[in-house]
Amino acid sequence: MQLSVIGAGFGRTGTDSMREALTILGLGPCHHMFEVTANPVMKARWRALMAGEAPDWPALFQGYRSCVDWPAAFYWRELAALNPAAKVVLTWRTPESWWESFEKTILAHYRVAEDRASVGVRIVEKVFGDRIGDRDHAIALYEANVAAVRREIPPGRLIVHGLGDGWGPLCAGLGLAEPQVPYPSRNSTADMRARFSVAPLPE
Repeated sequence: MQLSVIGAGFGRTGTDSMREALTILGLGPCHHMFEVTANPVMKARWRALMAGEAPDWPALFQGYRSCVDWPAAFYWRELAALNPAAKVVLTWRTPESWWESFEKTILAHYRVAEDRASVGVRIVEKVFGDRIGDRDHAIALYEANVAAVRREIPPGRLIVHGLGDGWGPLCAGLGLAEPQVPYPSRNSTADMRARFSVAPLPE
């Protein structure tokens, strides 16, 4: 397993846009929750980990050059240690805007998901424990993760990428030229609710 970029930001911090950006920059395939759900082999491997099996990191990231989003982001410390040359990208948005997006998408899906053993359900439980719908608790964990990444990853290795930052900070941190295409914008709240078959938000 040789990952060049490791995402450490929570889901709903622009991770799917980052996945596309890293692919455009030649650092794909990029591991993401969508990759897990679309790949039966990866889904089975991650389900086994969620169920308590010891992690087989090379198998879990077989074929990938980078990773963002949950479930990988939950294990950023382990992955950073195993891939010491990899850059760590902290995708970020304000805690309040993160919660608003999370509540309308991932949390909404979690509450109605029929498959309670799915990777998506289990990783949410791992991240938030038994207080998944508690706004203040969730925001505190979000802020604690941001603080831990900033504290534990050396500045020369860390790239902090906020929503709307575009190519600049990412390409500067990776030492790559900025592509001549707009920075991607993917997986809006409406798109994700449609993907999960969650009712549209009222107009």
